[in-house]
Amino acid sequence: MPFIHALDPVLFSIGPFEIRWYGLMWVLGFLIAYFYSRRVLAARKTLSYEDFDRLALWGLLGTVLGGRLGYIIFYNLSYYLSNPLKVFAVWEGGLSFHGGLIGIIFAVWLWSRIHKKSFFAIAD
Repeated sequence: MPFIHALDPVLFSIGPFEIRWYGLMWVLGFLIAYFYSRRVLAARKTLSYEDFDRLALWGLLGTVLGGRLGYIIFYNLSYYLSNPLKVFAVWEGGLSFHGGLIGIIFAVWLWSRIHKKSFFAIAD
C-alpha cells in the first residue's frame, strides 16, 4: 500500500501571515548548526566567538541567497527571465538545497579570503 502524504505545507497562520513547515526546518537547521558549531569552536579554539558570529551571518546569507538563486537557475530560469521582479517574491516559495550548499561554500570561502584565514581550516 503506497504512502500518500496529505500534509498541509502551512504549520499555522495568523491572518495573511503564514509559517510553513519548510521554513521552520530551515530555521531549526540554522539554529542547530550554529549552536553545534559554537560547541565545536569552544573545543578547538580556531576562531574567536566574534569572528564565528560574523562567519555565521555570512553563512546564513550565503545559504539563503544561494538557495534562492539555485532555485531560479535550476528550476525555472525562463519564468524568472520573463518576470524579473518575481525573484523577490520569496513568499511564493523557491529555495534549493544544492543552491544553498553552493552559496554557503562561496560565502565561507569569501569570508576566509577577506579575513586571511585558511578556507579548509574554517570549513573543517
